[in-house]
Formats: sequence, structure tokens, C-alpha cells
Amino acid sequence: MILHTEVFGDGEPIVFLHTGLQTGLTDFEYQREHFKDKYKVVLPDLRGHGKSVEGDFSNFFEDSAEDIAETLIHLGVESAHIAGCSLGALVGLFFAKRFPYKVKSLAISGVIPERPDNWLELLKEDIEHQAQLLQNDEVVSYFDHLHKSNWKESLKFVKDENWYPFEETKDLDGIDSPILYIVGEEKEAETKGALLYPSIKDDVHVSIVPFASHLVHTEQPDIYTKILERFISEVKK
Repeated sequence: MILHTEVFGDGEPIVFLHTGLQTGLTDFEYQREHFKDKYKVVLPDLRGHGKSVEGDFSNFFEDSAEDIAETLIHLGVESAHIAGCSLGALVGLFFAKRFPYKVKSLAISGVIPERPDNWLELLKEDIEHQAQLLQNDEVVSYFDHLHKSNWKESLKFVKDENWYPFEETKDLDGIDSPILYIVGEEKEAETKGALLYPSIKDDVHVSIVPFASHLVHTEQPDIYTKILERFISEVKK
């Protein structure tokens, strides 16, 4: 499907892929404002999010990779720098493996590279957090307004202990472009990727950001943006 997409600026394209329950416009706001003067900033709503209406999450990551490819073709973008966090980073990883010729560079954060020993405990915490969200009328009203699809359906597939694509995150086979792996120091399961990824693939750059956790781009927006900008500028040389 062609995703609802907002585009700002002109120049070499950067595609920002948002986190779960966010949209192209509500996430990566700091980065959008920074890059739009020199780059074409492409902000799609992933399937089932925002104005990209879709209720099928059964094959979310594979379908989302196809969605990004179709959307870029629709926009006339042959290839782009891809940056994503959490759910968006996983989509970016799938996309870069399946459409490597469309990816100039890949920047990912909020990714767990290997299934941790306490995965079921982490999953339980996420499910409890979701339950709390659904009990908050203001939060429910906000997301009802933000998403045209039934956003609550997107919460269901993460209740399966096998929902996380560890088979994909544990290796980087098929990705031809340089990779930037940004991680907050407070996320132990994610920081392991700082050692794993450079050991299994050349041209992987790593940044561990202090005083940050899962959402580095919002918790330390200036640091994240400067690192991403340096990475992209080096790729362009």
C-alpha cells in the first residue's frame, strides 16, 4: 500500500520511520526541523498508524517493507537515507534487507539485537504498560484522534512472545549500505548491539548515548541529530 506521507524540504531524501503508536508528524519532530532546510525529509505513517488506514497486522514487518518501497516509488524517490526508532527501526531493517538498492544508509535505534534471557519479563512489562494506556481515557481519546485505523489492534500482535523479529535483528545479511546503530546507555538489552553488529559486518558505526534509554532521538535530540548528520555527511563523500 502507498502510505500517507508528509514531505518537507528539498534535496537528498531522508526517510524517518516513527515508533509504535506515533505518526510521521508526531515523531522525529526535532530532526524534521533540523534537516528540512538541506534535505528532503520524508515522513510516512506506517500501516495502521495515522492516516495510513490498514487493519491487517498479521505480517506487519514484511508488509511494511513493501509499503515503504511502494511509497518511495510513488514519490519518485529512487533511494534514500533511512532512519528509524523502535518499531520504525525494525521496519527499516526489513526494508534495507529486501530493497538494499533503495537504501543509501541505515540508522537504527531502539532495537534489541538478540533475544535476552529476561525477554518474557520485558514482554510482561510492555503488556502491563499497554493495559495502563487503555485505562486512561485522555490517552485513548488522543490516539483515537491521531489514528484513522483501530490503533488498539496494533497492540494485540505484540502480546505474542514471538512477535519480535530476532531472526532478523541478530544478523545484518543483505544490507549493502553503511549502518549507524545508536543506543541509549540505559537499555542493557539494546546496548549489546554495540558489540555485536560491528563484529558481524563492516561499515557499522556505533554510538552509545548517555542519559538516554529507548527513545534516544527524543530523550537526547540534539546529540542524536548531530551524530546522524555526521554519519550521513560521511556516507555522501
